[in-house]
Amino acid sequence: MSDICQNYDAVLLDQFGVLHDGKKPYSVRTIEAVRMMWEAGIQIFIISNSSRRSAGTIEKLKGLGYDDKWFSGAVTSGDMTHQYLIQRPTEWWKSLGSCCVHLTWGSRGSISLEGLGLQVVRDISSAEFILVHGTQALGSPVGGQPKETSLDDIKLLLQDCSSLDLPMIVANPDLVTVDGDDLAIMPGTLAKWYENMGGSTYLMGKPSSIIYGEAIGQLGGVDRNRVLAIGDSMEHDIAGGSKAGLDTLFLAGGIHALELKAKLGKNCYDHERLRMLFADYGTVPTYTSAFLSWNS
Repeated sequence: MSDICQNYDAVLLDQFGVLHDGKKPYSVRTIEAVRMMWEAGIQIFIISNSSRRSAGTIEKLKGLGYDDKWFSGAVTSGDMTHQYLIQRPTEWWKSLGSCCVHLTWGSRGSISLEGLGLQVVRDISSAEFILVHGTQALGSPVGGQPKETSLDDIKLLLQDCSSLDLPMIVANPDLVTVDGDDLAIMPGTLAKWYENMGGSTYLMGKPSSIIYGEAIGQLGGVDRNRVLAIGDSMEHDIAGGSKAGLDTLFLAGGIHALELKAKLGKNCYDHERLRMLFADYGTVPTYTSAFLSWNS
C-alpha cells in the first residue's frame, strides 16, 4: 500500500478475507496497513456484502484490534436491503407485497426484520417473495424462533418456491466467505441454486453499482478517479469495483487462497493460477497482493 497510496484519497475496504478471516485479523501487518492509510490522510470506508446492517460493523472491527477512528463509515448489503424494503423505490419493489419466506441465520444469529412491516410465513402458498439473509434457518412468524434447516431441505424449499415464481431478494450476494481456515456457504449460493431452478433473484450488494454509489455518496464529493476498491472476491469486489469505474486491489489470500497458494506473512501466490483466474472472470484488477500490508 505504501507504493500506491499517494494515488488515492479514499479506499472502499471489504471485511471478510481482507481485514479478518471471520474470527481474527490476518496479522498485525494488516492492522498496521489500515493505520498507515489513515495516517496518510486516506478516507477508509467499509463496503461489505454482509446481510447484517452496518451499525455494529466498526465496533466489531474494534474488537479485532482496529481503531474505530480509522474508519469514515460503513455500508453493507444488509443496509441496502433494509433501505429498499422500506422505501420501495420502484414499481417492482412496490409490487413485492409484505408476506415473505425468510431464510436467515441460526447459530450465527438470526436477522431481525423489525420495522420493515413484513409478515414472515412458512406456508409458501401464502408468500409473495423470498427474503434471504442467511443459509442456516427458516424464519418464523412474529414471536417464534427460527427453525434450523439443512441446506438440502432449503434446496427442496426453493424448488417449490420456483414453481410459484416467487422472486428472491438476496441480502448478501457472496457465494462463500472465509470462516477461520474454512469456507462457509453464503446467501449468494442459494441465489445461484434458485436461478438454476428458473427463479428470479435480486442481489443487493457487490457487484451491484447501487452499493458503490451509496458508499461514494457518503464519502462526500470524493473524485472516483481517486478511490480504490479493495477485496478478495473476483466476482464481487473486483468485478463490482471495475464496473463502478474504480481502480481495484485484489487480495489473493482470501476466498481464493487455496487455489492461488497464497501464504500468510508472505506476499506470494501462484502467478499462473492467478492469470487463469483473471481469464475466468474476464476482469484484471489494477493491483494484486497476497494480503493487505503497508510494505510488501
